[in-house]
Amino acid sequence: MSALALSVLLSFVSAVAYAGGAIVQEQVAVSSPDRTYAPLRRPAWWAAVVLNGLGGLLHVVALAYGPLSLVQPLGALTIVFALPMAALFVGRRAGATAWRGAVMATVGLAGLLSLVGASDARSLNDAERLLVALATAGGVVALMIAGRAARRHPAVRSVLLAVGSGAAFGMSSVFTKTVAVDWTSGIALTEVPSLTVIGVFATAGILLSQAAYRGAGLAAPLATLTVVNPVVAAAVGLTLFGESFRHGTTGTVLALGCAVVAAGGLILLTTERLGDGQDTVGATEAVPEAVPGAVAGTVPRLAGAVQGAVPGCVTGTEPLREPLIPLPAQASAPNAAPSYGDLDALPRPGGGPSCRYGPFHDGSFVPVPALDRHRTRLRS
Repeated sequence: MSALALSVLLSFVSAVAYAGGAIVQEQVAVSSPDRTYAPLRRPAWWAAVVLNGLGGLLHVVALAYGPLSLVQPLGALTIVFALPMAALFVGRRAGATAWRGAVMATVGLAGLLSLVGASDARSLNDAERLLVALATAGGVVALMIAGRAARRHPAVRSVLLAVGSGAAFGMSSVFTKTVAVDWTSGIALTEVPSLTVIGVFATAGILLSQAAYRGAGLAAPLATLTVVNPVVAAAVGLTLFGESFRHGTTGTVLALGCAVVAAGGLILLTTERLGDGQDTVGATEAVPEAVPGAVAGTVPRLAGAVQGAVPGCVTGTEPLREPLIPLPAQASAPNAAPSYGDLDALPRPGGGPSCRYGPFHDGSFVPVPALDRHRTRLRS
């Protein structure tokens, strides 16, 4: 097998590993809603971490055997592989809009990365490393705060956290390349801070990606993460590593067009998720209208006193029938309820003394019959 074919094969396996890790993360997020960032007690989450690590390792090995212009675009196939894998293994089928968005994001990203030209390997100095690390950390923290503020909108929150995760992963790749270039001239203790930054950004990327999958499905967070990661790395390469787009001005225009296509795919995926959320909310709000007095997710409350019944009486699941004793006409407003004093003056059938109607431990108010102890006994 040639080196080029081996790099292509490793790129495909890397994309499958990334897709498998994303699917497992999304399933863990669904089954553990109380664990936002790191469900450490879930073996499945550790399996997802291993799959992501395997995908990254295979991607690095593929870069060692093949050109960057081929291996980087193949990494965008993660989105395309994830959708059929999710339908096959976990029964999560994607709609036509999700497929269109995924294909657009993949094609746009692949075209953008294929237009980035290679340059001579160079490293970053200490000032550049500090500036890039602080800027990325500040951006990630700002995205986390914005995601927390948008917690009532799961799709928006998911995209914000996925952007933060992609930025963290992309910057981890930048520092990995920097350390790899420095190691060609020998290993030194001065690389310990850069290795620490790599570990911090990689961990932040894993945790933010896990939080992004909570309540937002698979396609939108995965597509956002897959697009932002290499775009951030490419942006640093264009500004700090001396890289440029191929074919001059024409290549730059084509790269901008590819970026627009990728952004359109992400917008499709996000709007589809927003539409699903609105449908769910609409179905939930329709429940009280269909069942009067019912509240979604709770036990229906007992209604108040029925109009025309004895005041204070509460109803169960069925309305009360007509009152046993006719109520006196009201001189006040037609909807005003009679007072207890008026009820005391009601005549009893048979001429017996009146019975008081009143509350008793907030229960149902039932008329209590009053017996006449002084009635005449009949002797035979």
